[in-house]
Amino acid sequence: MSIAENRRANYDYHIEERHEAGMVLSGWEIKAIRAGQVQLTDGYVVIRDGELYLIGCRINPLRSASTHVLPEPDRTKKLLMHKAEIKRLIGKVEQKGFTLVPLNLHFKGGLVKVDIALAKGKAQHDKRNTEKKRDWEREKGRLMRHKVSSAPKG
Repeated sequence: MSIAENRRANYDYHIEERHEAGMVLSGWEIKAIRAGQVQLTDGYVVIRDGELYLIGCRINPLRSASTHVLPEPDRTKKLLMHKAEIKRLIGKVEQKGFTLVPLNLHFKGGLVKVDIALAKGKAQHDKRNTEKKRDWEREKGRLMRHKVSSAPKG
């Protein structure tokens, strides 16, 4: 079940590979995520000391959050993956100019997981082509629906 999606990622990047990672979260963050108070659009993944961290993922605290906790909406969250996977991702990011981008947050067995993608940035002309293609698909769907509904019954 998807919680939040980063739709901008498909527009800004060529997605090469997808990986699933766990997240280290505190209690108030889980409650806020269950309530849908999460935004992934400006998020990105960085590598520090051989570990992955999610930066820019905003989790807005609930008003009913615990009184003794000072919630920090833009806290850096550690991502959990196997060491071998992390090393492979680090190699690709350092050598080939890839970047790591969060795609979506979802529940899996009661745990919050994040899909991250190994991606390359798109140039401006690629973004325009993506937009043209999307507009054409939308127009084609409209034409097909119109054609089917105006077809003579017989």
